[in-house]
Amino acid sequence: MAGEPRAVSHIRSIDAAAEPTAPSALAETFYAEALRELSKLGLPFLLAGTYALSVYTGIIRATKDLDILCKPSDYPRILQRFKSLGYAVEIEDERWIAKVFRGEHFFDLIFASWHGTMAVSDQWFEHAPRVDMFGVPVRVITPTELIWSKAFVQLRHRYDGADIVHVILKQHDRIDWRRLLGYMDLHWEVLLVHLLNFRWAYPSERDRVPRWLMDELIGRLERQLELPAPRVKICRGRMFSEIDYAAAVKEWGFADVREGNE
Repeated sequence: MAGEPRAVSHIRSIDAAAEPTAPSALAETFYAEALRELSKLGLPFLLAGTYALSVYTGIIRATKDLDILCKPSDYPRILQRFKSLGYAVEIEDERWIAKVFRGEHFFDLIFASWHGTMAVSDQWFEHAPRVDMFGVPVRVITPTELIWSKAFVQLRHRYDGADIVHVILKQHDRIDWRRLLGYMDLHWEVLLVHLLNFRWAYPSERDRVPRWLMDELIGRLERQLELPAPRVKICRGRMFSEIDYAAAVKEWGFADVREGNE
């Protein structure tokens, strides 16, 4: 069909847009050792977070940790391995995140979206390019999954919308827009808002978002406007921030999103 996106092929390697720097020499040593041990283990993992952002956009900023993605079935084995090597390990929230420490340095081991609704799957690894990070060849999360992983990070003290805008700006030709829509099919309004933010922030670059995708999302909005409001009173804002939307559940009579019948 004319105007539909071309499938993104497997990307073997990419050149980082900028070489990220660790907060200290000791942190860099820790990160390099952690990546080497992860590689030795032979389980699939992806580099994400600030370091992935720097690879794709050239934006460099201070970060306190390293974000590593793995499948839910693999995170216990990874923790067990690092524990046997003398690292401290912690399961912060078994819905989505664990941590590995050595002294004051640590990396996050993430196996699902922070609200636990989307697990890291084999599909995340199919198109993941390789980069050299701290002298270790690793696979990095694709721009498509990077956008998905950041789409719901909208807390009062942290908002990743600008990161999404800049990934679109710099990597629009590497984004599999149809796969992204598939991830966000149930939450398409969140995707639409991010795309509108991009159009507003960089009006001369609007065409970097495919026209078919904007037509699809705006069409959904138009059809939704003709329908009645949902009967069940839930607060999906809890997927952005449990704290910032606490009053909706505790005082205003809305059910938590995990208690609703979505």
